[in-house]
Amino acid sequence: MSDIARRVAAVVVDFHAESALARCVDSIELNGVQQIVVVENGTPGSTLAALTGRGVRVVEPGLNLGYGRGVNRGVASVKGHELVLVSNPDVVVHHGAVEAMVTAMDAQPRVAIVGPQIRRPDGSVYPSHRVFPNFWLAGLHALLAPIWPSNPATRRYRSRHDDGSVDWVSGACFMVRRSAFEEVGGFDERYFMFAEDMTLCWDVRQRGWSVAAVDDAVVTHVEGLSRQRATRSMVWAHHRSALRFEVHTARGVRRALVPLAAVVLGVRLVVVAVVHPRG
Repeated sequence: MSDIARRVAAVVVDFHAESALARCVDSIELNGVQQIVVVENGTPGSTLAALTGRGVRVVEPGLNLGYGRGVNRGVASVKGHELVLVSNPDVVVHHGAVEAMVTAMDAQPRVAIVGPQIRRPDGSVYPSHRVFPNFWLAGLHALLAPIWPSNPATRRYRSRHDDGSVDWVSGACFMVRRSAFEEVGGFDERYFMFAEDMTLCWDVRQRGWSVAAVDDAVVTHVEGLSRQRATRSMVWAHHRSALRFEVHTARGVRRALVPLAAVVLGVRLVVVAVVHPRG
């Protein structure tokens, strides 16, 4: 058994990704990962139908748990692996990406989570390595992004610190130490979708761990493939999760500003509904 097969398991949460899920699983297997668990959040039987002929364990809760809860169920079913690769079903893991993430983990024992470089299908880099926004940065990003996507506040939020370090990485694809994941209780299950990745990174950092970006590890993500089936509810979930993160992390004076954050997010929700109407 290879070092990767012995040390790394993978958890993928599926919601009607269909052929994209099969490509995702194949790409993970080609990176040497042998234990792959897929959690079915879609219609019962939809995941198994997409994985015909593949020896993958499928967890079938019978309902849509949301992303974080789904990952938690998947990780709980994994035995004997110290590292877990967590992935959306519409991700293709490039050759050598898993090995690069493992190498980064081994070189930095206090790093709990590493995130690969995420590329869009056209080859452009998605800004998946980010900073925790202060109150004003968060507010400006929230209000400006729907009408001016490239505004300075959004660009700053979706970037690294000046020294190259990051506060959090996208949950679309990352590797986590199982010990750190279990130490914080996994994903916060109060989140259905969105911001659960930012919260997980916040929680592990509060326990003295750190988070890192690994540019040598590359994946391609067809962003939003599963979300296309429930766009309006996902917009609502996005705003609700943003407010939950603010409540979870706010300290001192910022705690007193949580009602203002709720107003800002309410305004943003209206703006999104007007500027980007969805079915």
